[in-house]
Parts: sequence; structure tokens; C-alpha cells
Amino acid sequence: MPFDPSSSVSSSASGSGRSVPSGPWRDGDFRRLWAGQTASQLGEHAGLVILPLIAVLTLDADAGRLGVLRAVGQAPALLLSLLVGAWVDRWCTRTVMVLADFGRALALGAVAAAGLLGVLGLPVLFVVAFVVGTLSVFFDVAYQTSLVRLVKRDQLVRGNSALEGSRSAAQTGGPALGGMLVSLLSAPLAAAPSALLFALSFLSIRRIRRDEPVLRHPGRPPRVRQRILEGLRFVVGHPVLRTVGLASAAFQFSFAAVMTVQLLFLTRELHLSGTAVGMALAATGPGALLGSLLAARLPGRLGHGAVLVSAAVLGDGVMLCVPALHGPPAVTVPALMAVNFAFGAFGQLVNVTVMAVRQAATPDEMQGRVAATINFAGMGLAPIGSLLGGLLTQEWALRTTLLVTAAGMMLSPALMALSPLARLGRVLPTPRT
Repeated sequence: MPFDPSSSVSSSASGSGRSVPSGPWRDGDFRRLWAGQTASQLGEHAGLVILPLIAVLTLDADAGRLGVLRAVGQAPALLLSLLVGAWVDRWCTRTVMVLADFGRALALGAVAAAGLLGVLGLPVLFVVAFVVGTLSVFFDVAYQTSLVRLVKRDQLVRGNSALEGSRSAAQTGGPALGGMLVSLLSAPLAAAPSALLFALSFLSIRRIRRDEPVLRHPGRPPRVRQRILEGLRFVVGHPVLRTVGLASAAFQFSFAAVMTVQLLFLTRELHLSGTAVGMALAATGPGALLGSLLAARLPGRLGHGAVLVSAAVLGDGVMLCVPALHGPPAVTVPALMAVNFAFGAFGQLVNVTVMAVRQAATPDEMQGRVAATINFAGMGLAPIGSLLGGLLTQEWALRTTLLVTAAGMMLSPALMALSPLARLGRVLPTPRT
């Protein structure tokens, strides 16, 4: 969510009369949640690049197998998101998060160990990708639900700003970190630092002390199916949240196809080394920082709808430049860095702003199910996009396939522009009961 620049008020700290910042940052449990979530998201999104690069560079996987690997890792979002949303609304989120971190650390550690022992193959990567993807679904729904239970209502905006800013930065900076790790280490060993990030998240989140007010129903609790249907009906019946889900689905489907093709395009068409790929992807990090700064100011001045549509057009549209690149690395790497910087900046602006809209429009008791429903709508199509990217690459030239899949990303801002989401003003929507 957008950062609130007026996040400090004068108050007394232990009778000293000093001015201290107000808001969730004064809460030690919130700081532990933020630190753990940041490490976990960075480890997750670094792993999304590390595993495919291991397949391409170490195991010489072709486009079809690479598409299958990415689809296997993304399939849990399609298969489990709705169930997880119904469960997490009634579970202790801290327990869910620490178990998910522990399992992912073990899974990626197993990749590094298999590489050292010389027994690493595609079947191992498929299993690890599915395990990590499954546990990531649990973690992502749980952390989005945990803040509502952890902080006061008037701290939700700033708390979500911090958490979603970290998530968005990890979505762009994590792949850059993964590319650099593969360049600095042998590809299988690059999984070890990602496992370490999950371990750090585990250590931080398990130190949260506050008991959670988990929702309890008098009498017999509703069945899981009923709770899932409640979440689906709420999102489908809400014009703004429905558009968020559809736009997310369009983006994630096309972006998954783009990433499958782009990994092959950069290494085999542009002949870039792992180091060069890491440098190009790393530019998304500074871009995401700029996007966070813009998200703190622009929606409140220009309107949330206008910012969402324009940022999505610019961020998704800039990817159309990548298929046009030719020449030696001295030319293509700076151009890729510029593209990724812009993509990171505008993508971060969209992510933070749309999370603010979603959180504000959702009642507290529906947060887990709404998060899971939109995650299902978006990430659920990602495995299909990955498979499509791999299949198209086998039929068409890499450059043509990348252009077609990048053009598909423009469907997301088109859906936003034609919906009530585009008409949102400076004030966020209120929850609909």
C-alpha cells in the first residue's frame, strides 16, 4: 500500500518527552513479521529464477522442459489457493508461516546437496519446485492475513505499505539476486543462499510473541466449501475486486509466458552470460525503490484509478522493447537494464496501489479468502502461461514468441481502463459487508 508521509506524531517515550514515530514500526512483533516476510519473499522470488537457470545451464533443459518446470512450481496456486484461504482464516498465521519457511529451506537445501553429490536431475527439480510452490501459497496467504490480527485498525495502511512494498521489491529484485547467485556460484549451489533466506525468515517470525485473535464461529463452523464459495461470491460481486482479479489473471498468464521465453532469449539469442543476465535483472531493484516512493504520493494526488491504469500501461508496455534488441552485450545489457528499471518502477507502483485498494475494500473477516481468491485468479493461470511459452518457443522463433507474449501483457491495463477501477479517486473504497 502507499506509504503515508505523515507517519510521525509527537508523543512521550518512557516519560522522556522525545518525539517518536507513531504506527506499527514501534511494535516489535510487527518488525519481526516485516523482517521475516521480507527475507521469505526474497528467497521465494530468487528461487523462481534459480531453479529454471539450474535446469537450463546445468541440465541443458530445452524450452518444453523449462516450461513444465515453471508450471509445476506455479501449479499449487491453481490447485490450493482457495482451500488455503479458507483454512488460514481459522488458523494461527504465525504457525503457518514458520512451517512454510522451514519446509522451503529444507527443499532448496536439498537441491544444493544433490548438486554436490552429483545426483541432481530434472525429477529432483520438479519435486522441489512443487514443494516450494505449495508452501509459498500457504505463506503468502498467511502473511496477508496476519497483519489484520497483529496491529490496530488505524495502523493497517502503514503496515500494509511496508509488507507489500517488500513483496513488490522482492518480485523484481529477487530474480536479479537469483541471476547473480547463479553467476557467482555453480548453479546448484546458488540454491543454498535462497534456503538461508527462508531460515532467517523462520527465526524472525517464530519470535512473534502476541497471541492471535483467531476467528471462532459459535456452534459448528462452516464447511470449507462454504467458506470458499463465500470468498468467491464476494470477489465476483464486487466490481473493483473483480477487476483486480481479472487484471491479475491476464498479467500473470502473459508474464509467466514472457519469463519462460525471456530466459532462453537472453542466454541463447543474445548470448548473455549468467553475470550479464543478473546485471540486467538487478536494475529492477532501484526501479522498485522509485516505484515505492511514487506510490507514497501519486495515488493521493492523481487518484488511485488513474495511477493504476497509466502505470500498468507504461510498465507492461516497456517489455515490448526487449524483442527488438540486437547487438553485442555492451549494447544489449544497458538497454535491458533500462527496460527492467522502468518495469520495476511502474510494476511496484501498480502492486502497492492495487494492494491498498484490495485491503481497503475487504472486511477483516474476509481478508484471507479474498487474498486467496485473487491469488487463485492471478497465479492460477501462471502455470498455463509457462507451458504456453515453452510450446510456442518450440514452434516459433524466440524473438517472435517473446514479442507475442509481451504484447499479451497489455490486456491487463486494458481491463483496468474499461472497469470501475479506473474511476477510483483519491480516497480508497470502504469495505462492503
